[in-house]
Amino acid sequence: MIRGILDFLRGGPGTTTTAQRQKLFFEGGPDHIYAVGDVHGCDDLLGRLEDRIFEDCRRREGTKWLIMLGDYVDRGPKSASVLDRLIAKPRADIRRFCLAGNHEDVMLDFLRNPSHDHQWLDFGGRETLYSYGLQKLPASRPALRNLLQSRIPDEHVAFLESLPSMLSIPGFCFVHAGLRDGVPLADQSDADLLWLRPSASGKVVATSGIVTIHGHTPVARVEVGQARVNVDTGAYMSGILSAVRLSRRSAPEIIQCS
Repeated sequence: MIRGILDFLRGGPGTTTTAQRQKLFFEGGPDHIYAVGDVHGCDDLLGRLEDRIFEDCRRREGTKWLIMLGDYVDRGPKSASVLDRLIAKPRADIRRFCLAGNHEDVMLDFLRNPSHDHQWLDFGGRETLYSYGLQKLPASRPALRNLLQSRIPDEHVAFLESLPSMLSIPGFCFVHAGLRDGVPLADQSDADLLWLRPSASGKVVATSGIVTIHGHTPVARVEVGQARVNVDTGAYMSGILSAVRLSRRSAPEIIQCS
């Protein structure tokens, strides 16, 4: 059991993931991008942050994208509500992209292979099940599978399965976790994109001239560096959910709510 959890945390041998996820490459980007860090079931925070982002984008001319950096579920109390929000159309003139996080992958593995000793349950999954009203799980696997299928909407599962692992525009790469040094963007593995920590990659991007925008590794304050921007401020622990706005003719700006 301990070995399995470590494998999940490291993204190494023994990790079960979905089929290869899509990578999105664009020849050009919008005038403004808002990138949001790990939500982890904190739907109230996400609602307040969206209000601030939508208010900000209404004051700005040009095209706008909202990029969610993954880890929408687990740990916090309202994962099901977060997925409902992300499936719905945004309340502003903005195009939204949702990337996959490692917690989405582990949740999917549990839904495909439900058991009482699955690593996901001790990885924030119990809180996610509570958000669907599932407090007590049946003892048998067939009964557990039937209960999950009856309580977790098909559109939630389809959404988790559809999430891409990367979005790239000239000069920027958006991922949940990190990039592997020396590997072209198109050849990056989903395991690294969803699990790699900055310390493991030496804080260097795989291709010179690219800034990586990511979450996954909680920090006290949003980190803005020359090679990467970390937007994960540990919302479920700190009570602070963060985003960064990237605009063509201005410095990055941090937007937060608590």
